Amino acid sequence: MASNGPGGKNLVVVQLSGGNDYLNTVVPYQDGLYYDYRPNMGLHGESVISVDDRIGFNSHMAPIKRMYDRGMVAVFMGIGYPEPNRSHFRSMDIWHTAEPFTSSSEGWLGKVTRALDPEGKNPVTAVNFGRGLPRALAYPGVSVASVGALESYGLYTGLAGAQNKDALLDTVSRIYQPMSEDGIPSLRILQTGRGALDGADLLRQAPSHHKSSVEYPESNPIAQSLKGVAQVTSAHLGTRIFYTAHGSFDTHTNELVNHTLLWDQLSEAIDCFWSDIEEQGAANDTVMWIFSEFGRRVADNGTGTDHGSGGCAFLIGPSVKGGLYGEYPNLDPNAQLDGDIRFNTDYRDVYATILESFLELESEPILNSRFGQLDLAAV
Repeated sequence: MASNGPGGKNLVVVQLSGGNDYLNTVVPYQDGLYYDYRPNMGLHGESVISVDDRIGFNSHMAPIKRMYDRGMVAVFMGIGYPEPNRSHFRSMDIWHTAEPFTSSSEGWLGKVTRALDPEGKNPVTAVNFGRGLPRALAYPGVSVASVGALESYGLYTGLAGAQNKDALLDTVSRIYQPMSEDGIPSLRILQTGRGALDGADLLRQAPSHHKSSVEYPESNPIAQSLKGVAQVTSAHLGTRIFYTAHGSFDTHTNELVNHTLLWDQLSEAIDCFWSDIEEQGAANDTVMWIFSEFGRRVADNGTGTDHGSGGCAFLIGPSVKGGLYGEYPNLDPNAQLDGDIRFNTDYRDVYATILESFLELESEPILNSRFGQLDLAAV
């Protein structure tokens, strides 16, 4: 039985923002209906890497296919939730909060962060690589560092003169000094601000701990984000949740070009990251979760695809039992949901499995209900 304790793996999240095209990622290349519905966007021949006699990966996922062949990639076909929503904002909120029927400001990973560090002693238990704070990481009283490039991370790094910077940081630090609660307009703001200061001090030291033979391409933004994850991992700061995003996968037009570029970048980044993590000896302590807010329509629109529902997701790591999960894409008109793939795997079942089997946390307090679990942990 899992417990809300300090054990378990580190979780690296890669959000595919914009709605990744399921059917051009996990391609039903033997189904004639796929080509009937996609006369312009359908992938043929060398554009598909066969996985079995029914589906294949997009050819720009070759590094991921090699990891799949090693048994470390779980592929979720037709993942989603009841009563799908085609709005980017609402659907992403549903994934971020694990609440498909009600609105919530509490992110599921914010709850995870609180469970991992209930007293908030570590300001970098969770780190986001990117601007802003994803809703998934939001939770009252939980401090999360949002980072661009670690080498330049910190407060007022562009301020000229060390003396000026130190003086300003001292002023900011004084603002966040503890006071009696009666004199605090917002304890949450002060806790978050103090955490930002402490987190900056810790994270800007991480690159100096990172020794790796892996060269991440500088022009690849998701590769640079995952390099940051590897740097923080190597510093042993106690970070357990890492969040990144890649996109936009909102390929209404020019999909064959844009989708190809995005998967080229992501596949290269994932290949670099896992090579680096394996070199560090941290691979067995790491799992990577890749998701998007929805898939896209079964039929193409001539130059791209529009918002759909059922999609695909991936869980990667040597501790993962690789393989295909869920039902093969069913493109029969009677099986579709208003022109979309119907979901057959509830994303909250995967969340529950990640929580219980990999993070060693009780899932019910985080997901507000008990969900089924999948057999995803490698023996």
